[in-house]
Amino acid sequence: MALLVATVATLTERLILPFAAAACLAVGIAAASYALTRAGARRIVGATAAFVAVVALVLLVVVNDSLLTVLLVLALLAIVGASTRYALGRDMAALKASPTPGMAVAAAAHPVLILNPRSGNGKVERHALAEEARRRGIESVVLEPGDDLVRLAVDAVAHGADAIGMAGGDGSQALVAGVAQQHGVAFVCVPAGTRNHLARDLGLDRDDVVGALDAFAEAVERRIDLARVGDRVFVNNVTMGLYAKIVQTPEYRDHKVETVLELLPAMLGPGAAPFDLRFTGPDGNEHLSAHVILVSNGRYELTGPQAFGSRRRLDGGTLGIVTAEFSSSADLARFIQLQAVGQAGRFRGWINWTDTRFDVRSAAPIEIGLDGEAFTLERFECASHAARPVCPRPRRRRGRAGPRSPRSCRLPPVGPWSSSIDEGGELMKVVRNVRTRKESG
Repeated sequence: MALLVATVATLTERLILPFAAAACLAVGIAAASYALTRAGARRIVGATAAFVAVVALVLLVVVNDSLLTVLLVLALLAIVGASTRYALGRDMAALKASPTPGMAVAAAAHPVLILNPRSGNGKVERHALAEEARRRGIESVVLEPGDDLVRLAVDAVAHGADAIGMAGGDGSQALVAGVAQQHGVAFVCVPAGTRNHLARDLGLDRDDVVGALDAFAEAVERRIDLARVGDRVFVNNVTMGLYAKIVQTPEYRDHKVETVLELLPAMLGPGAAPFDLRFTGPDGNEHLSAHVILVSNGRYELTGPQAFGSRRRLDGGTLGIVTAEFSSSADLARFIQLQAVGQAGRFRGWINWTDTRFDVRSAAPIEIGLDGEAFTLERFECASHAARPVCPRPRRRRGRAGPRSPRSCRLPPVGPWSSSIDEGGELMKVVRNVRTRKESG
């Protein structure tokens, strides 16, 4: 009997332990969410509760001698994840041997590269891009403080450039890509910014900044979608709601965390005024508000850790649209928990769909974050048009195997803008000319 009781007690303890650990984790997330949406003493209380929950979780594992078990489980999960990615992916040799889709084109006759020396914490200078461009016969133009980037690109085309590149961040890439499309010349993306989201989604090796200059040589063309809001072209996304409000603050650029912590309680806490952002959902129902609205140039992968935040294609001619609304800090905690396990779609305030048009209405000017930059519009209207992609081919290398350094992609002209853009800030997703390179994986 004593043995039976001891066995039952041991099994009960082992069964209760995972639930207790999960409860500590849930309390920690809930308390942290509460702290984010409160200020003053209540924020301190929430942060303290979150800290206590984390400490309790650690003690629970250590006291019950489960640390080794937990570490083994985590290691096995990591092995399973890596094995799955390898099984579903392709190895380096296969990537190098695989054909690159697209239309082969000759080297640019008059290539021009615009350099932003302030992007990416000085990547232009660190990689000696001006010298590398000169060595390859590429004319380089340095963007100086006070210069008009669009004017520099237009002048380059006026002086005979048939392929124009931009070494800088996504905002700069978008402006030069728009000029290239308008004038029917090729565009080269050189990932010299901080995040280089466009380069990533185009398949470029973001670490091979110098190799991107190969796009001016014999290359392969591809056509992708770009978007326009007001008189600005963007390549990634436009946001409204929380993030858009935060980036409007001048302090955000130099003090991001402090600014977010200061502003969130007023936007998510009790008594916070809802955002006046009215839109029609995919089911035809009218929505009066949302804390987050994301309209992207192509749909983002947002429901799992695999390729999270990336776009599978940039030529689908559709807009990715995501909206989220949180009624309380508990809602925010629930969303964080679901997102952590790749189940954000189960959150009741989350809507994710694609469409060819999306409008947002408001009684006040609409604050937006356009590729991370702050702007204000009188109205927000968005439409989409399809594009035909063309992609690069690999460059053979000798010596140690490294990432495949593909050739560029370049787009033939597609004619005038698909829609006029008026002073109200109409957003139109249109086809642009692009010349890029492709990464191996």
